[in-house]
Amino acid sequence: QVQLAESGGGLVQPGGSLTLSCAASGFTFRGAGMNWYRQAPGKERELVARIFGTWNVTNYADSVKGRFTISRDNVKDTVTLQMNSLKEEDTAVYYCQTRIGGRAYWGQGTQVTVSS
Repeated sequence: QVQLAESGGGLVQPGGSLTLSCAASGFTFRGAGMNWYRQAPGKERELVARIFGTWNVTNYADSVKGRFTISRDNVKDTVTLQMNSLKEEDTAVYYCQTRIGGRAYWGQGTQVTVSS
């Protein structure tokens, strides 16, 4: 079955960096589009970054452009979100997501807290 497992969240000061990782299994990773979403308290879940399976094309939310980088390793079946220059408004639960056969699959999420 499709499984996504995030790791790497934690507490960081404003201006700091964190690297999130998502380990995928149960489907053909190469060629699958992979996404990072986040949900802050009291807010709707929003798309942060995506990487397509073909040519590794990437898209970012305007709020994270120039600060976050999404990448993938098609050998290890992982997708990574490198987050730099973190702001307090980046505080949220971050989720890895993919869509297989028209169905969305989500990881359990990892908490990122940006605070001094």
